[in-house]
Amino acid sequence: MTALVTVRPLTAQDYDAWATLWHGYLTYYETTLDAQIYRSTFERLCDAAEPTMQGRLAIVDGVPVGLVHYILHRHCWRTEDVTYLQDLFTAPAARGHGVARALIETVYVEADALGAPAVYWMTQDFNATARRLYDRIGTCTPFIKYQRPQ
Repeated sequence: MTALVTVRPLTAQDYDAWATLWHGYLTYYETTLDAQIYRSTFERLCDAAEPTMQGRLAIVDGVPVGLVHYILHRHCWRTEDVTYLQDLFTAPAARGHGVARALIETVYVEADALGAPAVYWMTQDFNATARRLYDRIGTCTPFIKYQRPQ
């Protein structure tokens, strides 16, 4: 793969390609979700009336090869919103060709434009391949995530 990576907003016509990529992402994290959640998430990501939730696709040679979802939200330590990069995925055949970097850098640019320049994300500690990229374009913090038991 030597073609240029372009990143663009999701459109209503992208559902099938997006769902395939998101399924790959969820499979990596050993997670399954109902079809209703797929549809609801996609609709929110495409809805202009839902500006705090955004989705982008990475395209190479006309084919979607990656996705990113990010959420703007309030923060008690800042006056401006912050940006949470929630989901990031590159199709296995496209890895190592700058797709994830292009997606993250797009989020950086868009977060700046939206006035929410603090961008953060999480990954699993054993995700060594992704962490090599993250260590080059981000700063690892000492925070540990907790969540409510289900």
